[in-house]
Amino acid sequence: MCFCVSYLLTNILVILSQQYFEVPFDSNMNRTKNRPLVRGQISPLHAVSFALACGVPGVALLTLAVNPLTGFLGALNIFLYTCCYTPLKRLSITNTWVGAVVGAIPPVMGWTAATGCLEPGALLLGGFLYSWQFPHFNALSWNLREDYSRGGYRMMSVTHPAMCRRVALRHSLGLIALSTVAPALDVTTWTFPLISLPINLYISYLAFRFYHKGDRNSARKLFFCSLWHLPMLLLLALTCKKYSRSQEDAALPPASLPPSLPAN
Repeated sequence: MCFCVSYLLTNILVILSQQYFEVPFDSNMNRTKNRPLVRGQISPLHAVSFALACGVPGVALLTLAVNPLTGFLGALNIFLYTCCYTPLKRLSITNTWVGAVVGAIPPVMGWTAATGCLEPGALLLGGFLYSWQFPHFNALSWNLREDYSRGGYRMMSVTHPAMCRRVALRHSLGLIALSTVAPALDVTTWTFPLISLPINLYISYLAFRFYHKGDRNSARKLFFCSLWHLPMLLLLALTCKKYSRSQEDAALPPASLPPSLPAN
């Protein structure tokens, strides 16, 4: 519960601070011109004050009430989003890769909040989020190219359209590889790569059509597929979770546990 509250607070800081920096540019885009800061419904001072009042306690709660590692990841994500990803959006297409790292950190934080350490399973969950974001965002940005261009944002879909389609396909296929790695890392059973293969192949098929055609319709289909693909993939991973021996013993009723040796 504490992790959820503190993570929500840090996200409020990230969103408000990003919108504070981008007010002059958001006003030129149809999808962002009605944001409260752009319309003057919230003053910049109030936005920044509220963001700090949420984000600083959020990181403190993660550090003190969860564990320092999770708090560090929360602070790192705020830094990457506000100081790296946001300014890079107007400078270089590398902003998409930095943004994908930002999106990959939250599930890693969830793992470290539960275990207190950074394990291969945490990196695997982060890998799922990292790769998924490329077909998701590249397809979304494809139909918003004119908007991003007016705002002065350097997205792949604007400056490198062929790369935009190619990267979306590459990371869609990467989801298949990551699903295969999951049982090798003892995160899931070997059932997971099999039952997740149909949805991974489907998003890869739509990414291939997007790569081949590069039209609005193929981009739209890939984007809408990505909306249900990720929760379905994670749900399948959860149902195929690999339990450790200690977890299996804890789940057994006391009568079914082997008797322990008497103490001397």
